[in-house]
Amino acid sequence: MTDHSSGLTSTEQWQALARHRDRFRDLTLRQLFREDPDRASRYFIEAAGLGLDFSKNLITDETLALLVELAQRQGLESRRRALLSGQRVNCTEDRPALHTALRVPGNREILVDGVDVVAEVGRTLDHMARFVDAVLGQRQTGFTGQAFTDVVSIGIGGSYLGPKLVTEALQPYWHGAIRCHYVANIDGTDICETLKQVRPETTLFLIQSKSFRTQETLENAKVARQWFLDNGGHEQAIGQHFLAVTANTQAATAFGMDPDNVFPMWDWVGGRYSLWSAIGLPVALTVGMEHFRALLAGAHAMDRHFEEAPLTRNLPVVLGLLSVWYNNFWGAETHAILPYDQYLRSLPDHLQQLDMESNGKRVTLDGCAVDYQTGPVLWGGVGSNGQHAYHQLIHQGTRLIPADFIIPLTSHHPVANHHADLFANCLSQSRAMMTGKTLDEARAELAAEGLDEASIERLAPHKVVPGNKPSNTLIMDRLTPETVGALIALYEHRTFVQGVIWDVNSFDQWGVELGKQLGKGILAQLESPEPPGSAGDTSTDQLIARFRSARRP
Repeated sequence: MTDHSSGLTSTEQWQALARHRDRFRDLTLRQLFREDPDRASRYFIEAAGLGLDFSKNLITDETLALLVELAQRQGLESRRRALLSGQRVNCTEDRPALHTALRVPGNREILVDGVDVVAEVGRTLDHMARFVDAVLGQRQTGFTGQAFTDVVSIGIGGSYLGPKLVTEALQPYWHGAIRCHYVANIDGTDICETLKQVRPETTLFLIQSKSFRTQETLENAKVARQWFLDNGGHEQAIGQHFLAVTANTQAATAFGMDPDNVFPMWDWVGGRYSLWSAIGLPVALTVGMEHFRALLAGAHAMDRHFEEAPLTRNLPVVLGLLSVWYNNFWGAETHAILPYDQYLRSLPDHLQQLDMESNGKRVTLDGCAVDYQTGPVLWGGVGSNGQHAYHQLIHQGTRLIPADFIIPLTSHHPVANHHADLFANCLSQSRAMMTGKTLDEARAELAAEGLDEASIERLAPHKVVPGNKPSNTLIMDRLTPETVGALIALYEHRTFVQGVIWDVNSFDQWGVELGKQLGKGILAQLESPEPPGSAGDTSTDQLIARFRSARRP
């Protein structure tokens, strides 16, 4: 790491934003709304089936203008062109980051090393379609001739989180023929409990690993393979029941897979951006290829919006700028993702990896140490559940926690008055964050309840909610394949915008690699019959010794 700092904080644009931030010491969201009757309509953007209300943010038109100037100074527009055209934006691995090419219509050409990747993606989608059609049409069956009823997707990270999110989100579109299960954790409980739910003769196993060397994935795949053989399967049937998405075809075929059932992965797609590739096969098997293509179309619509819309009217750009505003100028350390839809319950998990693995960096593209905060901690949960758990901290805690509320206008299950109740809860939480409750309002409320003066003065401070907490509200008419695709692509581009401003590589993850490297040496010591040497520190050595002792007969 180069010792000198990046210099971003000394730029004219950064300093202007720092001075501008000081002007908010006496400004409140209540005041901003009171002084600007058109605020809600001016700070509302629609694109790709989504609507963003960002009016409940601590911003003015001047704030947006200054943030855009910072983004332009950092080369956002040229970096965006480089990303979308297939230039090698992943500089530490000398690769493009072309996840957008996975959802480009076939009438466009994008070349990587002289190869049209759009055409290659099209061939893979057609291969997926043939496979899905054969399975659902029961032309491709298990070794006993029975139709497949279950698919077990074995992967981790991007091979797991994205497909799992989409499978859950598109549950209303499930055709009912195949149940989908996901296994990621190296804890044996995960694979063992999953195998209890399926039968070998009617189960497909999908092994998702670009390298076909990912430890967690391969260990779980080996357990699944042995379980299959121990429960009626045979070696010749491995190719019927096991398929892979990988760049290492040789390793997959050595495992016993039919080469026709090996789907490609490419170096120019990072794991956390790979949902749109054959990594999405579990989704296609669960909801059908038509709906998977609709998912891609929704993501592409957001890509077009990101590419073409003016910066101040660009959903991913605005969300990225707001994140930088709060992270770097307000000291916010976390960001809450709050989907008010049960089908989106895994969205916070997926976005954690997307954002935190992408922008959890401490050096710039040229290796200089940053002297500013980069990626925030993303967290959250589903619907009104959080109101009875962590929203208390958001409302009355001492930390500034910006939040994204995400909710469809209509529900797939309009039972009783549930969706209206849910929508009311969503709006009330964002409004409570904005307005809070003053001391005078708390006193008046207690007085209206008939409390005496002493009780009012004792209780009122406890009921004060400071408010002035920023939030965004994302809406869509309904959760559909198109809107789910657009939503995920929105956050992908938001992540990129942040990375551009912070001048970091959003497409590598060397911190993850370190743990893998160290793990190999520790595993060898755990399993070796020889007395262990030192792992390098007394704490790790002690815990290795306790593990080995617990395994002795």
